[in-house]
Amino acid sequence: MSQADSAASSAAPIQVPAWLRGWLVPLALVAIWDLLTRFKLVNPLLLARPSAVLASFKEQLAHGDLLPQLAASLERDLAGFAIGALAGLALGSVMGLSRLADRLVGPTFHAAKQVAIFAWIPLISVWFGIGEPAKVVFIALSAFYPVVVNTFEGIRSVGREHIEVARVFRFTPLQVFRKVVLPGALPSIFAGLHLGLIYSWLGTLGAEYLLAAGPGIGNLMIEGRESFQMAKVLLGVLIAGGVGYGLNALATKLEANLLRWRVRSA
Repeated sequence: MSQADSAASSAAPIQVPAWLRGWLVPLALVAIWDLLTRFKLVNPLLLARPSAVLASFKEQLAHGDLLPQLAASLERDLAGFAIGALAGLALGSVMGLSRLADRLVGPTFHAAKQVAIFAWIPLISVWFGIGEPAKVVFIALSAFYPVVVNTFEGIRSVGREHIEVARVFRFTPLQVFRKVVLPGALPSIFAGLHLGLIYSWLGTLGAEYLLAAGPGIGNLMIEGRESFQMAKVLLGVLIAGGVGYGLNALATKLEANLLRWRVRSA
């Protein structure tokens, strides 16, 4: 082998397996976390060791507390998401299909959209109390806004020429919507549902943390904070992040499968 070939081979980048690339940063963070706590470079009362978090996970599983808490959060999340997504699809469709409805409702909606989602909690708590109904309403509101916006924009993005061609072929208004408008708007609608699913999970954690205590991952973190068990708090944070990652991956997979026809027709 020549000297040039040897230099080229030594300068070649290290190949990292594709399945490992997404884990490099999390694994590096866990390693840094372990080093900081192992050598007491941070206060161990404020940052528990990874091994302590793992022990807390095993303890919660053994006592049968973790799975019911997780199930309660997911049930609450999906209920709120379903309500918010259905309401968002309805309002976004009406505003997108009717310019009169957009002129009547649009300004009010866009003004309400500017209010931070957590600013609605005092009003929700007055109207619905601080129990389960209030939590579901707050989660539904978290999913509502992105679904409305993306549904509206998706419908409005459909070219007028496509609608005119459909009318030339004497399509009924329902056929125009079902065969022309809806297929053209689906990518944007799915993007809104994807965002709504993510925001509803964030809203779930916020509702559990800020409203009345009840079963859920947020309650797990509250219990850890009040008893100063940082391992339990960090366990709740990791579970929340893992569930959020899983919901995002599931939504991405479903969106890719349901919109596969766009790739084939492109």
